[in-house]
Amino acid sequence: MTAQQPLTYDALVELALADPAVVGLVLKGSRAHDGMVTRHSDHDLYVVLADGATTALTRFAGHRTAELDLVIVSLTAFRAAGMPGPERYALARARIVLDRLDGDIARILAAKARLRADEAFQDAGEWLDAYANSLYRSLKNHRDGQDLAARLDAADSMRFLLELLFALDRRPRPYNKYLEWELLRYPLPGWDTDGLLRAVDRVSATGEPAPQRQLFTLVETAARAAGHGAVLDAWGEDLALMRPR
Repeated sequence: MTAQQPLTYDALVELALADPAVVGLVLKGSRAHDGMVTRHSDHDLYVVLADGATTALTRFAGHRTAELDLVIVSLTAFRAAGMPGPERYALARARIVLDRLDGDIARILAAKARLRADEAFQDAGEWLDAYANSLYRSLKNHRDGQDLAARLDAADSMRFLLELLFALDRRPRPYNKYLEWELLRYPLPGWDTDGLLRAVDRVSATGEPAPQRQLFTLVETAARAAGHGAVLDAWGEDLALMRPR
């Protein structure tokens, strides 16, 4: 492609379909989320190559324009992508354009969308402790008249809370852009989606103690039911500050 004729999504797909080295095409980002496409949305595309294959398509590695963002990887590298890492959610909700491996590309994506039980349990415990830490700092700062610090710690705690709640459901946490999209289509078991979103919004915006404590009550119940009581009990008497007065 020349500077006057930049590589387009459709042209790349046509080249890939004609190339036997390509075993999969996977579209991620806004175009893989129904209703999220805007006039600014590009095509974020993984081109998956058979291990050891050679192809002229590698000349497009790293290609990035306002219309097309390419990642060209081997099958082995594709299996490892986001495992762990922030790319995991993007691939968990990605859309398959081509799968020449009798469903193996689909199985790889399905594995990324579901955390192993041991992985999820460990992650949830760590995120629970991080959430409690930021919550405690926020409430303590509010008590001591440090309003800005209280709001910042409250906002931090919401990040850890969302990581925790999705880990409890053995799912990677969505990017903030897709949080409402994800929850409206795939609600977290045991949580009212509208109520949770309102609580996250209010806590992030205001850092008020009462909504934080009310939310912690729900989190504590869910965390103990999932077997994470020891993480909370390690906070000892400090739990009193986190619970409703």
